[in-house]
Amino acid sequence: MGIFGRKNDETTAGTSADTAALTGDYTIDPAHTTLGFVARHAMVTNVKGSFQEFEGTLHLDGSDPSKSTASLDIKMDSITTGSPDRDGHLKSADFFKIDEFPTMTFRSTEAEALGGEDYRITGDLTILGVTKPVTIDLEFNGAAKDPFGNERVGFEGKAEIKRSDWGVTWNATLETGGVLVSDKIKLNFDISAIKNA
Repeated sequence: MGIFGRKNDETTAGTSADTAALTGDYTIDPAHTTLGFVARHAMVTNVKGSFQEFEGTLHLDGSDPSKSTASLDIKMDSITTGSPDRDGHLKSADFFKIDEFPTMTFRSTEAEALGGEDYRITGDLTILGVTKPVTIDLEFNGAAKDPFGNERVGFEGKAEIKRSDWGVTWNATLETGGVLVSDKIKLNFDISAIKNA
C-alpha cells in the first residue's frame, strides 16, 4: 500500500497497512540520508559528490499528497567529491562562493502522487542567492519502526538541473573540443526520515 493510500497488488515490505498513521511531521536523518550529485568531467567520465552536513524536514499527508511538504538546508562547506583539491575549487569563487553563500536551500511548493509508489515534488532551490524551480521524482521505499523505536519513512529521488541557471558557470575548454565540466548536473537523493514525537 502506498504512503498516500493507493493500494498495490503486492504489499511493500515494511509498509504500514494504515497509511493514515504515516501522516505527520518528520526530521531527515543525516546519518542515513545521502544528498548526491553527478557531473560529467572532461566529456568522458562522471564525477560523483555529496553533501555531508544538512538539516531537513518533511510533512506527509496520508489523505491529500498535495499538502505534503519538504524543506532542506545544506551547508556548502560540506561538499565532498573524494578529492580535497577539487572540493576546494568547488568552494571557491569559481563555483559556490561559500564565504558569501554558505547555505543552499530547498523549499517545496507542490507535491503530487503519480500512482503506485511514485511521487513528484516541485520546489524552490536557492544557490548563490538565485532561486529557481526544481522538480524531483520520488519513489517511496516504505515505512518501518527501527530497533530504537523510531518510526521511519524512506524515499529515493532524482532530478536534473543546469548549473548555469543558478549562475554557476565556470568552465575550461578542452583541446579536443568540449568543456571540462558539464552544465547538466544529476541530483540523487536517498532519504530516511524519523517521525517527530
